[in-house]
Amino acid sequence: MSANIAEMEKRRAAARLGGGQKRIDAQHAKGKLTGRERLLILLDEGSFEETDMYVEHNCVDFGMQDSVIPGDGVVTGSGTINGRLVYVFSQDFTVFGGAVSERHAMKICKVMDAAMKVGAPVIGLNDSGGARIQEGVASLGGYAEIFQRNVLASGVVPQLSLIMGPCAGGAVYSPAMTDFIFMVKDSSYMFVTGPDVVKTVTNEVVTQEELGGAITHSTKTSVADLALENDIEALLTARDFFDFLPLNNREEVPERPTTDPWDRIEDSLDTLIPANANQPYDMHEVVKKVLDEGEFFEIQPGHAANILCGFGRVEGKTVGVVANQPMVLAGVLDINSSKKAARFVRFCDAFNVPILTFVDVPGFLPGTAQELGGIIKHGAKLLFAYAEATVPKITVITRKAYGGAYDVMASKHLRGDLNYAWPTAEIAVMGAKGAVEIIFRSDIGDPAKIAERTKEYEDRFANPFVAASKGFIDEVIHPRNTRRRIALGLRKLRNKQLENPWKKHDNIPL
Repeated sequence: MSANIAEMEKRRAAARLGGGQKRIDAQHAKGKLTGRERLLILLDEGSFEETDMYVEHNCVDFGMQDSVIPGDGVVTGSGTINGRLVYVFSQDFTVFGGAVSERHAMKICKVMDAAMKVGAPVIGLNDSGGARIQEGVASLGGYAEIFQRNVLASGVVPQLSLIMGPCAGGAVYSPAMTDFIFMVKDSSYMFVTGPDVVKTVTNEVVTQEELGGAITHSTKTSVADLALENDIEALLTARDFFDFLPLNNREEVPERPTTDPWDRIEDSLDTLIPANANQPYDMHEVVKKVLDEGEFFEIQPGHAANILCGFGRVEGKTVGVVANQPMVLAGVLDINSSKKAARFVRFCDAFNVPILTFVDVPGFLPGTAQELGGIIKHGAKLLFAYAEATVPKITVITRKAYGGAYDVMASKHLRGDLNYAWPTAEIAVMGAKGAVEIIFRSDIGDPAKIAERTKEYEDRFANPFVAASKGFIDEVIHPRNTRRRIALGLRKLRNKQLENPWKKHDNIPL
């Protein structure tokens, strides 16, 4: 028996060493951790249970039969994060550059299948040179098997991708189909074709970082949700983020004990809105003063900053927050903000996360760039997402809610459950100046008359009471009571029952 145990320990040690000490040192020299080291930080101490440690590739071409390493370039298994179950795979760049073989893909698929059976999230740590070329189409088949599971798991269990090294070619499409992507600055990148191919085909000269680095994808393309400084920050941030997520689409949102009173009064909110309607204020302040302990985990803060999306808690339970940001482009809706918020709303709806919406929107951004870029179809994505969502929806209009943008931002007409307005809210088809110039076009040459008409319009419509008189606003509330109203609302809506008509699936305007 002792000889058998010794053999087992010997094989385990070989697997744990991955590509060998020399390659581990090379990984560290780049400021990167190995696949196993990353899991030690991501998961609770002692919780990781590895599967398929001894799996080896089955390739016999190009001399590969002489180079066999247990584990085959990916570490798979399950563990816990703050006591909650999660399935993980972590690609090991020290073994064949983390390249995906048929068996490597099989290991990842097995973990994803297990997660679906028990209803637990999947976190993938990506650090791979791509498909293992020696295996040819077998490695491509492996990728496609992973892709299929990403699609089937979508909306069933949360999927999080951490890009911690190269991720290129077909490999990018697995993370792209997961719910959230975190990247590491300077050491991770994602692109379909690399700089060399781009130069050959289009004659463009571009660096890896410019083409697909963490900053590029978290600001310009919106492929990534966050860009973190290093491996450790990325892994610790993932731990914090995981605490907001339900385990699957049938579970309640997680709850964390809080000492923050549900009925806390925030007097500062009563004076937050500037007297000048064109003067901005920071919507972060509203959001943080409503949530437990002021904690707001923002998603894509560097992209489409005219809308805020992220998670927080009210009475210890996770909520999703969408809020127009007057500090950026006056809070207008445009192509990028519509896409960003629509995807977030759909995630919340898929996983039973109540949605809080804070509205201060002067409309959709005008201009040829927006119109020719398809603002109609992209704006419709956000409208569609809110309209199909059946989770509890609470909306607070803080200032402007003009035109079609009023409708889109979780209005009562899109089955908003509780729609509140502050006394400073202005709900109208458009701003007073534009409206007066259309209604009283004949008076445009008379500034005094236009000023009089403008004041008349503002007195009539630049308030929440017209909408409230029609039942479109449930109550005009004191800003200082916003947290209390939301907490009470969420309590009432906890057992909300609402189902859309049966369908195979919808056809959102992609």
